Amino acid sequence: MSAGRRDPREEQVRRMLDGPHPALPPDLAARAVRHGGRRMRLRRAAHRTAGWLLALALVAFLLWAGIEQPWATEPAQVTPPLEDR
Repeated sequence: MSAGRRDPREEQVRRMLDGPHPALPPDLAARAVRHGGRRMRLRRAAHRTAGWLLALALVAFLLWAGIEQPWATEPAQVTPPLEDR
């Protein structure tokens, strides 16, 4: 592309940015603040709920592991035969 020629898309974007801008609603900022606050509260509640569920799952796992002791070997059900020497 030569230095004198510009991309037609770039020209179109420049015309759009230089042109008249649409009027914004006067309460746009207030609505954005309300919406952002609501999203923050929902996100905080979701994180708190996920934390509690993770903690409950950890407690349930620790209780199960303490009762069942899956690392311990089970005692043999059959005694080995007695050998004479």
